[in-house]
Amino acid sequence: MSELSYNLIEPEKGVPIKAWTKGVAVEAVAEKQLRNVASMPFIYKWVAAMPDVHWGIGATVGSVIPTQGAIIPAAVGVDIGCGMMAVQTTLNANHLPDHLKALRTAIEQAVPHGRTENGRKGDRGAWGEIPKRQIGVWRQLERGYKMITDKYPNLNRGNDVNHLGTLGTGNHFIEVCLDESDQVWFMLHSGSRGVGNRIGTFFIELARKDLRQHIKNLPDRDLAYFEEGSEHFDDYVGAVSWAQEFALYNRKLMMEQLIEAATDGGDLPPFSLTETAVNCHHNYVAREEHYGQVVLVTRKGALRAGKGDLGIIPGSMGARSYIVRGFGNDESFHSCSHGAGRLMSRNEAKRRFTIDDHIKATAGIECRKDSDVIDETPMAYKPIDDVMNAQKDLVEIVHTLRQVVCVKG
Repeated sequence: MSELSYNLIEPEKGVPIKAWTKGVAVEAVAEKQLRNVASMPFIYKWVAAMPDVHWGIGATVGSVIPTQGAIIPAAVGVDIGCGMMAVQTTLNANHLPDHLKALRTAIEQAVPHGRTENGRKGDRGAWGEIPKRQIGVWRQLERGYKMITDKYPNLNRGNDVNHLGTLGTGNHFIEVCLDESDQVWFMLHSGSRGVGNRIGTFFIELARKDLRQHIKNLPDRDLAYFEEGSEHFDDYVGAVSWAQEFALYNRKLMMEQLIEAATDGGDLPPFSLTETAVNCHHNYVAREEHYGQVVLVTRKGALRAGKGDLGIIPGSMGARSYIVRGFGNDESFHSCSHGAGRLMSRNEAKRRFTIDDHIKATAGIECRKDSDVIDETPMAYKPIDDVMNAQKDLVEIVHTLRQVVCVKG
């Protein structure tokens, strides 16, 4: 009998956990969360854990949770539709200027990023005057948004169209990369921004209220769920689907702004895009068929890797990223990791590492090298090589990318 490619965890209560974590460290608190999820009565077959698995709210980041008859809003989380987009260009390394500061500055000016003023008026991470392109896209999204907010008016209090085509903060980024042939790629990472956060937060709390009689019986109050057939289940699935669409458009708009910035202000010769482009979620829920049954698959920090699917697995600010093609591994529910995965908390990274450490780790990369990005320093993440080795039966590597410019919020 051949050796399993994953670690099999068999909790005393609930379904098994298949964890693609061989050679990768897993925190005890993350394994406890996996066991908690596996104990829920509506999990289909088993829980799949990816090699970048780490502690999250309610459920681990880096987990694939198939369900029948119920959905857990906190397992989807508040960064609904978060994901990646990458495009290959006709440029190569020789076309890049010796100094990349102007290119980074042009990108930073073209794409609102970060967060100031507590996200209120004047926030540098949102549009002040909304561009025509954003208004046009919002018209396509507005009808669905109105259906949600007519029923739940509190969701219509905050940023929406003014976040279309903006980056955000935390681990969201924009990069200029070179592949193994020195071709230039543009890559970015973001989701549904403030409006997705509001939707996620609202429905997580609503699920807790719906289960208030039974919440004490849950292994974690963040595993509160909606039962299929209930009014709130349908409303949540509809709102999540809308937020995921917003996230796709958000990445498309940012990529257009990035390409224009590189064309107009990046000291680059004329270029075009090749046919290689990927735009994929890694924080979302979808109805899929697995083992002959239609189930809801929640990927919380995991990427769909169906047979032939192209995806993006980013490293960190100083590590390689990968364009991958899925094998359609049934046991992982056609999934793979969404990145390297955090090795430690943001506060622990800030405590442990200095600016000098960060400067050394990002040598040769045009990026921020100040105290406000220490929590995103490469050492705060798991080694991407270990993560990729642990999932060789889930994906194959199509392109290997190394960043030369990185923009952080």
